[in-house]
Amino acid sequence: MNDINSEKLHEIKVFFDKTTSTLSYVVYDELEKKCAVIDSVLDFDYSSGDIDYVNADKIISFINDKKLNLEWLIETHVHADHLSASPYIQNKLGGKIGISENISDIQNIFGKTFNAGTEFQRDGSQFDKLFREGDQYKIGRIQCKVIHTPGHTPACNAHVIGNSIFVGDTLFMPDLGSARADFPGGDARQLYKSIQKILSFPDETEILVCHDYPPSNRGVKWSTTVGEQKKNNIHVKTSISEDEFVKIREERDKTLNMPKLIIPSIQVNMRAGHLPPPEEDGNIYIKVPINSMKNLI
Repeated sequence: MNDINSEKLHEIKVFFDKTTSTLSYVVYDELEKKCAVIDSVLDFDYSSGDIDYVNADKIISFINDKKLNLEWLIETHVHADHLSASPYIQNKLGGKIGISENISDIQNIFGKTFNAGTEFQRDGSQFDKLFREGDQYKIGRIQCKVIHTPGHTPACNAHVIGNSIFVGDTLFMPDLGSARADFPGGDARQLYKSIQKILSFPDETEILVCHDYPPSNRGVKWSTTVGEQKKNNIHVKTSISEDEFVKIREERDKTLNMPKLIIPSIQVNMRAGHLPPPEEDGNIYIKVPINSMKNLI
């Protein structure tokens, strides 16, 4: 079983974007006035191509109101359902953008899919920090550790921050189960093993999810515990074996549609949240590959 620091040095502010069902977080040390932003959202209207910063500005306002210094902008993975606002927030407040070192796997796959060209570097250099399994860092006094959690994508990380674990898309609330594993480089069996890393922490450890799609009988939730997941998660509770999980996950994935924003999201997020470069006319374009995406999933 993994140890975790039981001393609570961190505070958490939650932001929910209803359009993409995404939960973003500001984690901060109130005493030292240091913070990190986890999985921020850029507002994007696919039908018009318009970008807005409503969600990001809420985060910026909170950080400014609390007089916090931003140290980290963490992406738990390359999101396929929303665009990252990390560069916009970084431009306003500073901080380092970090993601898994396996981002190059995603860049190699989708750099070809979207014909990104030779100017698109596929080595993760668009990010300020490439995290490895077991890496440690700090937010003020708060000790943080990285857990590599592939399965949903090859470049997924969970972040242990104080006595909380920010799990990205690896796990959802217990009544929703786990992330899909049919994206390129995804693997249901690998996802099961990654989830077991998280469930090896003490039962009282807090888990914070990146998305919630609440059924009609409850509101939005974002916080659960290792113990609750082990007891109640419909995909990975302790009574479900690895083989059973793989069968459940793969059958479920066959029924899922593409995320609505996968095409713009991947093109932007594989660039650390930066838009593609302007073309010869000075305009920026999102490419829609014809009959290519369905062959990947």
